[in-house]
Amino acid sequence: MPVVPTYPGVYIEEVPSNVRTIVGVPTSITAFVGRTLKGPDNDPVRIQSYADFERRFGGLWRKSSVSYAVQQYFLNGGADAIIVRVTRNADPSTVTLAGDGGESTLLEADSPGVWGDSLRVAVDYNTDPDNPDATLFNLFIEEVEAPGSDVIVGSETFRNLSLDSLSPRFVTSVLETESRYVKMQALGAVRPAASPVVDNKLVYDTFAGGTDGDAVTAEEIATGNGLATAHEGLYALDRADLFNLLVIPPFDPENEESIDPNAISATYTAALAYCKLRRAMLIQDPPVSWDSVEDAEGGDFLKDPNAIIYFPRVRIPDALKENRLSTFAPSGVMAGVIARTDATRGVWKAPAGTEATLFGVQDLSVNMTDGENGRLNPLGINCLRSFNVIGRVAWGARTTRGADQFASEWKYIPVRRLALYIEESLYRGTQWAVFEPNDEPLWAQIRLNIGSFMQDLFRKGAFQGSSPRAAYLVKCDKDTTTQGDIDRGIVNIIVGFAPLKPAEFVIIKITQLAGQDQA
Repeated sequence: MPVVPTYPGVYIEEVPSNVRTIVGVPTSITAFVGRTLKGPDNDPVRIQSYADFERRFGGLWRKSSVSYAVQQYFLNGGADAIIVRVTRNADPSTVTLAGDGGESTLLEADSPGVWGDSLRVAVDYNTDPDNPDATLFNLFIEEVEAPGSDVIVGSETFRNLSLDSLSPRFVTSVLETESRYVKMQALGAVRPAASPVVDNKLVYDTFAGGTDGDAVTAEEIATGNGLATAHEGLYALDRADLFNLLVIPPFDPENEESIDPNAISATYTAALAYCKLRRAMLIQDPPVSWDSVEDAEGGDFLKDPNAIIYFPRVRIPDALKENRLSTFAPSGVMAGVIARTDATRGVWKAPAGTEATLFGVQDLSVNMTDGENGRLNPLGINCLRSFNVIGRVAWGARTTRGADQFASEWKYIPVRRLALYIEESLYRGTQWAVFEPNDEPLWAQIRLNIGSFMQDLFRKGAFQGSSPRAAYLVKCDKDTTTQGDIDRGIVNIIVGFAPLKPAEFVIIKITQLAGQDQA
């Protein structure tokens, strides 16, 4: 506020600079949707390493293609992922604790699955002696390596739990907010009976009855009635602030050949529509039936600027099969390659070339020649290749709208992803302008702030052109926002940029020079 002078002297007034820094959003947060060994159902969980995934979702599991995809993602340079676990007909493990002379208490594993049968629980009454609450008890929870094992892999201790719903230590509330293992299903009228003690050790009650259910289908992931309303399956990502890449690995890796292709297509169609709403890219996997270049050449897949497809599948050592080679869909590997390229070169660099090494991949299901690669590339199918010395690399950088026949402005992955990055960053970075007075002072601030953001990208080498004038433009003035727009509460901003496009074809022209006498 302006200073109101009341006495002779010097007054200091701080004047706002009107500079609001626009920070670029992350570019390679990858969402994985599908079946896992354990973990919360239909709840997006953000992780930063494969160790996080093992702790929260149980690690590798033969029935979970998501578990392998996440492992391959982090192996290839991924650093940030969101996991949405989906189940079908799975049941949680439970245990009944006898009441202290009354009604029993029923505990339930925090999420469905056989994993819960490895939980065990004990109770004692060594509570706070100064607390007058007569319902207090301590709860000890352990996870063992396998049912019946004594090898403890995790534990939780909750002391001074109360049956009083008004207590800050009310057992149901404490378990709901703090426990990663169990939750209350039915609370008895009296506290659970104390566990027996043998050789100075508590005797634990074990959980039982958990089931892993059946292989998930398109209905659990994307096409089921009410999924979007309930924010389940793919739509659980509504509760995630941001993701940039979406991976939906094969539903049932052990019986992939029997999955209805129409169900896969319907899932990808729904996923693509959702990605377009969230300014994200969908990485499609090639159908399991694509056994040759001819299959891929005549195959059907979604063709959209926000979709990518890679062929062929990759051969990687399987830790659950004595490290023998198994064939996997390439989406997890390529999401990691994209994340690694973003981190080292920027979102404007194509995730392809000799730097786009496929870590952990020892072979490809189809090894192509240059000629075969040349048949698929013009169709918008990105090829994975194996070269001497270089090894296995990504050798294509087109969106599925990148077929030559479409002549799309979004032909290349880095161009489309850079546009999405700018859109999301500006969407979040200009929220301050809502409800500001819509006149020249506001327009000037917008030009300044967006211009600073675009100039920073120019300095990093994100655009074509040797000068900012040739590389980008930011326009927000009386020409873009008319009086009619002002009357309707609208301010129009035009942002343009000259994207870098990958040198997809390098042509070297060689000619002979006739010998000449030197002057």
